[in-house]
Formats: sequence, structure tokens, C-alpha cells
Amino acid sequence: MNSGEVKDYLKGLQERIVAVLEGFDGQTFRRDEWARPAGGGGITRITEEGDFFERGGVGFSHVVGDSLPLSATAQRPELAGRAWEAMGVSLVLHPRNPYCPTAHMNVRFFIATKEGATPVWWFGGGTDLTPYYGFEEDVRHFHGICKEALAPFGEDTHRRYKDWCDRYFFLKHRNEARGVGGIFYDDLNAPGEAGFKHCFGLTRSVGDHFIPAYLPILERHRDDAYGERERDFQAYRRGRYVEFNLVWDRGTLFGLQSGGRTESILMSLPPVVKWRYDWQPEPGSAEEKLYTDFLKPRDWV
Repeated sequence: MNSGEVKDYLKGLQERIVAVLEGFDGQTFRRDEWARPAGGGGITRITEEGDFFERGGVGFSHVVGDSLPLSATAQRPELAGRAWEAMGVSLVLHPRNPYCPTAHMNVRFFIATKEGATPVWWFGGGTDLTPYYGFEEDVRHFHGICKEALAPFGEDTHRRYKDWCDRYFFLKHRNEARGVGGIFYDDLNAPGEAGFKHCFGLTRSVGDHFIPAYLPILERHRDDAYGERERDFQAYRRGRYVEFNLVWDRGTLFGLQSGGRTESILMSLPPVVKWRYDWQPEPGSAEEKLYTDFLKPRDWV
């Protein structure tokens, strides 16, 4: 197991993704390097009011601690009393054009250690798509690249991680999916050096396939014309994104409870959001089609 190799990959992944996004948007992402008083730090790359992205953040973090927060030990009580180290890349991109979907990707590595005990480690991550107006070719493309990313790692892997994503990115209080899903996994561990190589390889593949999964969709719709109606619906649906991240997301909860940097943790939130009381889409509209045709889990590939 080589955590230094993982860290080098993650920092390189951040830089590669930002370089592509800067070329697409035309604006330079701000670089904000920060230190965490309790140990570790990170680099946040962010753009606001870009030529294309209304807000976009790509963050790298590597943080350490002497004891885990409650959100972690409640799920893994055997980790209580262990020192820990967590590193990862997390991104959320909010285009201004409502016909271009929001996207999220995260890949991460975690180690918990205790003197005289075998280290406990695992990888986690995934990527998912949140459209405001549904286009079947976009969703099929995104899921197809997700499947391609996992193909070398077991015949059943994509199906399991696709189903996991559908369950995870679900607003239980709304009985509603956040978007059209993608892939999600956590607690990925296998014994021995070969097991580490396999798990790290899978995580690298997820990270490396994000741009091929997402960028062609943006290129297809970046010049689509839109008006106030589409922007209004986009802001309404972005409210669901905020609700999920603040109520259900494990990463947000872990970051806040472990004393993480709030500005970097909450960079995922969109800049323009609306809530309405008991709003319903107009029957037969494109807005209704999102609910009826896209926000229900299905096999896209």
C-alpha cells in the first residue's frame, strides 16, 4: 500500500481536469491553497461567473486527525480510537445554460491506524449527472462511459455501482432522485498488494473517465438558446441539489464534523437557487418530462 502514490495521482487529476475546464470555459480557475489547523490541508480550484460555468469547483484535500468524528464511527464503530488520514478530489460543476446538466465527481482514499493493529484502508467515489432538461442521448452517453470505466474490474461491477448510485443520490424526504445517476461506491478494500492495486486502479479509472463522460454533453448544448422560463426551472431544481448535499451527503457531514474547511466543502452549492411551495410542472411540458422520463432509475445502456 502506497498512500504517496495515491496522493500524487489525485493532485495530478485535479490539475488535468482544471486545465480542460479552463480551456472549455475560457476563464482561469482561482487557486486557493489552504491549511487545516487540526492537520493537513488542500487546494481549491474554483470559478464563479465564468464564460460558461456559473460556478465550478475542483478540490483536492489531504487531511489527518487523531480521532474520527461521530458520522464515521457510527457507521464503522471498529474505527473508534484510531488516527486517520483522508485524501481525495471532489468536483461539482454548475453551467449557466439550463440545457447543460450539473455534474459531480469524487474519488477518495481513507486510512485509519492504531499502534499494534493492521491499518484499515478503503477507496470510494463515483460520478453522477443532474440534468434540468432531459436528453436521452446525453444520459446514455454518460452511463456508457461509466460502464466503460468499470469494465476491466469485473463483469458485475458496473451494475452494482450503478444501482448503488441510484440508491445513494435519492432525496428520501422528497421520494425523488436527485438526477439520472451514474456510479457510486464506498468501502472498497481487498487484502494484499494485488488487492490494493486493483482498488486503486478502479478508482483511477473512475477519475480518468470523468471528462470523456461529461464534456461531450456540454459541447452538444453550450449554444442552446434559453430564456427566463428555463432559468427559473433550473434554479428550482438546484434547490434539490442543495437539499441533498446538506441533509444526506456523507462527505459533507464528515467534512463539517471533522473540522474541514467550510468554504471548500460548500463550494458544491449553486449560486442561484429558488424554492417554491408545492410547485408542480405543467402537464405535457418539458419540465414534467424530466420527472416522468428521467428521474426514475432505469437501465440506460
